[in-house]
Amino acid sequence: MARKALKLASWTGMALAASGVYLYSNNYLDPNDFGAVRVGRAVATTAVISYDYLTSLKSVPYGSEEYLQVRSQVHLRSARRLCELCCANRGTFIKVGQHLGALDYLLPEEYTSTLKVLHSQAPQSSMQEVRQVIREDLGKEIQDLFLSFDDTPLGAASLAQVHKAVLRDGRTVAVKVQHPKVQAQSSKDILLMEVLVLAVKQLFPEFEFMWLVDEAKKNLPLELDFLNEGRNAEKVARMLKHFDFLKVPQIYWELSTKRVLLMEFVEGGQVNDRDYMERNRIDVNEISRQLGKMYSEMIFVNGFVHCDPHPGNVLVRKHPDTGKTEIVLLDHGLYQVLTEEFRLDYCHLWQSLIWPNMEKVKWYSQRLGAAELYPLFACMLTARSWDSVNRGISKAPVTCTEDSEIRSSVANYLPQISQLLSHVPRQMLLILKTNDLLRSIEATLGTRASASSFLNMSRCCVRALAEHKKKNASSFLRRTQISFSKALNLWQIDLHELGLRAKGWRLACWVSALLCWLFPIPH
Repeated sequence: MARKALKLASWTGMALAASGVYLYSNNYLDPNDFGAVRVGRAVATTAVISYDYLTSLKSVPYGSEEYLQVRSQVHLRSARRLCELCCANRGTFIKVGQHLGALDYLLPEEYTSTLKVLHSQAPQSSMQEVRQVIREDLGKEIQDLFLSFDDTPLGAASLAQVHKAVLRDGRTVAVKVQHPKVQAQSSKDILLMEVLVLAVKQLFPEFEFMWLVDEAKKNLPLELDFLNEGRNAEKVARMLKHFDFLKVPQIYWELSTKRVLLMEFVEGGQVNDRDYMERNRIDVNEISRQLGKMYSEMIFVNGFVHCDPHPGNVLVRKHPDTGKTEIVLLDHGLYQVLTEEFRLDYCHLWQSLIWPNMEKVKWYSQRLGAAELYPLFACMLTARSWDSVNRGISKAPVTCTEDSEIRSSVANYLPQISQLLSHVPRQMLLILKTNDLLRSIEATLGTRASASSFLNMSRCCVRALAEHKKKNASSFLRRTQISFSKALNLWQIDLHELGLRAKGWRLACWVSALLCWLFPIPH
């Protein structure tokens, strides 16, 4: 009997081993998909990072030059380990890593610069997996739906990848296909992150990053629903239809599901590709202004904000028929809906930052949860020094020295920043990420925060606040007064902008005259 049982166990083991080898060799099975492997890897990485911080900084005098150097080295080692973990566990881990990599002015530079590579190291599903998702969701094979379907994706992200295809009726489309294992793994991954963050907080009480887990828990299910993404795309296209420079690809609903999204195929160069813009004679300053207008309208006027404007999601092009410059906005899975109270407080805060009023900066920062950390909050929002905030951020552009100082000082204020992020309204977190992504684009283009961009923001704030007052006005006379006041405020902004241009024109004339005097044209 025992011999039979042993024989049966042997054959069963051989069968399981053979099945495992077959599945692995045919890409059906990946060790990275096993929960135990993913959990073990995440726990081990967290333990090593925690141990590194505890031991490396223990014997170094706090605040000394040596301490700063050692801390920077530990940050860099830890960021690389975290990046390796994200690449190995993929899916949700890459998504969260990308989010951290976008927080240029909120996290130490060692982390943001290291984690930025995750935008180009997202996993890629095999064509077999792509066919499987399309078959399961659309009920047909690829060859039955498309005349052609490119095997090589146009791009791969943490949750999905996009292929170019041609429908049976001849339309060229972009097909977004979700990675097949992301849905099943996402909820377990978030739970794992939550446990690890709580464990780290026991070792480092000042470490308050539960807000990151809370955001992933709230937003990931929405991002994994491509029908929600399609609805967001149509909503923002309607909302900003008065901007003739904005192009949002059309959604083809008849072939779209929660895991497959078909949309109009639109070509263009990434918004941070200066070479592409120069080759196609696209004005970099015009693109920067239009991007600022678009986002000011979303945030201050409509309270419906596209929160993932990294360069792969924002393209620029010349329209093939008209030759007009266009911004193409892609990936509409992540939007933040702002409550009216938050949006109006945020309008007031930016108005008091643009037209410096420190009492109002303090009042509205505290209304938004900053408490006594309101100076830090103002600096985080504007990515400017406290001195610049006091003078007025629209008075002088940011210098390279100031920008470098702000980035380097982030590490010194990390406990206060994490404390602040855990207390502000949840809506603020994605707004801060969006601000940093837009600043990164401006920095690459060399168009960082001009006075003109602040004036466009101020116009949107004036309009938004006036519309709110009019909505609550009880009489025609009061509504007329509000309209007149809005027109006056907008006229004052226009006058201020005209004055700035006149100054710039006079300065250009003086420089030109000086150059002519120094280097006269030979006759």
